[in-house]
Amino acid sequence: MRRDIFQAIADPTRRAIITLIALQAMTPGAIAENFNTTRQAVSKHLRILTECELVKQEQQGREIYYSLDIDKMQEIDQWLEQFRKIWISRFSQLDEVLSTMKKLKK
Repeated sequence: MRRDIFQAIADPTRRAIITLIALQAMTPGAIAENFNTTRQAVSKHLRILTECELVKQEQQGREIYYSLDIDKMQEIDQWLEQFRKIWISRFSQLDEVLSTMKKLKK
Protein backbone atom coordinates (compact mmCIF):
# COMPACT_ATOMS: atom_id res chain seq x y z
CA MET A 1 0.00 0.00 0.00
CA ARG A 2 1.41 3.37 -1.01
CA ARG A 3 0.68 6.09 1.49
CA ASP A 4 0.24 9.80 0.90
CA ILE A 5 3.31 11.87 1.79
CA PHE A 6 1.17 14.53 3.44
CA GLN A 7 -0.36 11.91 5.69
CA ALA A 8 3.16 10.88 6.64
CA ILE A 9 4.38 14.38 7.52
CA ALA A 10 1.19 15.16 9.45
CA ASP A 11 2.58 13.25 12.43
CA PRO A 12 4.96 15.29 14.64
CA THR A 13 7.13 12.26 15.45
CA ARG A 14 7.65 11.53 11.77
CA ARG A 15 8.53 15.16 11.12
CA ALA A 16 11.07 14.95 13.94
CA ILE A 17 12.53 11.79 12.42
CA ILE A 18 12.84 13.54 9.07
CA THR A 19 14.68 16.39 10.77
CA LEU A 20 17.03 13.95 12.51
CA ILE A 21 18.02 12.03 9.40
CA ALA A 22 18.21 15.08 7.15
CA LEU A 23 21.85 15.60 8.10
CA GLN A 24 23.06 12.03 8.40
CA ALA A 25 21.84 8.48 7.96
CA MET A 26 20.91 6.74 11.20
CA THR A 27 19.93 3.28 12.41
CA PRO A 28 16.50 2.73 13.98
CA GLY A 29 18.16 2.31 17.37
CA ALA A 30 20.01 5.61 17.07
CA ILE A 31 16.80 7.33 16.00
CA ALA A 32 14.83 5.78 18.88
CA GLU A 33 17.34 7.17 21.40
CA ASN A 34 16.05 10.66 20.54
CA PHE A 35 12.46 9.86 21.51
CA ASN A 36 10.62 8.85 24.64
CA THR A 37 9.08 5.85 22.89
CA THR A 38 9.89 2.26 22.00
CA ARG A 39 12.09 1.18 19.14
CA GLN A 40 9.06 -0.66 17.72
CA ALA A 41 7.10 2.61 17.57
CA VAL A 42 9.99 4.30 15.77
CA SER A 43 10.21 1.35 13.37
CA LYS A 44 6.52 1.79 12.55
CA HIS A 45 7.10 5.48 11.76
CA LEU A 46 10.11 4.55 9.61
CA ARG A 47 8.02 1.99 7.73
CA ILE A 48 5.40 4.65 6.93
CA LEU A 49 8.08 7.12 5.83
CA THR A 50 9.68 4.41 3.67
CA GLU A 51 6.33 3.50 2.08
CA CYS A 52 5.90 7.17 1.18
CA GLU A 53 9.43 7.17 -0.23
CA LEU A 54 10.44 10.06 2.03
CA VAL A 55 13.26 8.00 3.50
CA LYS A 56 15.43 5.33 1.97
CA GLN A 57 17.14 2.35 3.53
CA GLU A 58 20.71 1.23 3.03
CA GLN A 59 22.06 -2.02 4.38
CA GLN A 60 25.57 -1.73 5.81
CA GLY A 61 26.65 -5.02 7.25
CA ARG A 62 24.08 -6.06 9.83
CA GLU A 63 22.66 -2.55 10.23
CA ILE A 64 20.05 -0.71 8.20
CA TYR A 65 20.59 3.02 7.87
CA TYR A 66 17.78 5.42 7.07
CA SER A 67 18.36 8.65 5.21
CA LEU A 68 16.18 11.36 3.77
CA ASP A 69 15.17 11.18 0.11
CA ILE A 70 15.65 14.80 -0.96
CA ASP A 71 13.93 14.28 -4.32
CA LYS A 72 10.69 13.25 -2.63
CA MET A 73 10.87 16.27 -0.33
CA GLN A 74 10.75 18.42 -3.47
CA GLU A 75 7.22 17.15 -4.08
CA ILE A 76 6.19 18.72 -0.77
CA ASP A 77 8.03 21.91 -1.64
CA GLN A 78 6.30 22.16 -5.02
CA TRP A 79 2.91 21.85 -3.36
CA LEU A 80 3.84 24.54 -0.82
CA GLU A 81 5.09 26.86 -3.57
CA GLN A 82 1.54 27.79 -4.59
CA PHE A 83 0.90 29.06 -1.07
CA ARG A 84 4.28 30.77 -0.86
CA LYS A 85 3.30 32.91 -3.87
CA ILE A 86 0.05 33.90 -2.13
CA TRP A 87 1.88 34.80 1.10
CA ILE A 88 4.45 36.89 -0.76
CA SER A 89 1.69 38.73 -2.60
CA ARG A 90 -0.17 39.47 0.63
CA PHE A 91 2.97 40.65 2.39
CA SER A 92 3.70 42.96 -0.54
CA GLN A 93 0.19 44.38 -0.28
CA LEU A 94 0.65 44.88 3.45
CA ASP A 95 3.96 46.67 2.82
CA GLU A 96 2.20 49.02 0.41
CA VAL A 97 -0.56 49.79 2.92
CA LEU A 98 1.95 50.43 5.71
CA SER A 99 4.04 52.62 3.44
CA THR A 100 0.95 54.64 2.47
CA MET A 101 -0.07 55.02 6.12
CA LYS A 102 3.42 56.18 7.04
CA LYS A 103 3.38 58.80 4.28
CA LEU A 104 -0.03 60.06 5.44
CA LYS A 105 1.23 60.52 9.01
CA LYS A 106 4.00 62.88 7.87
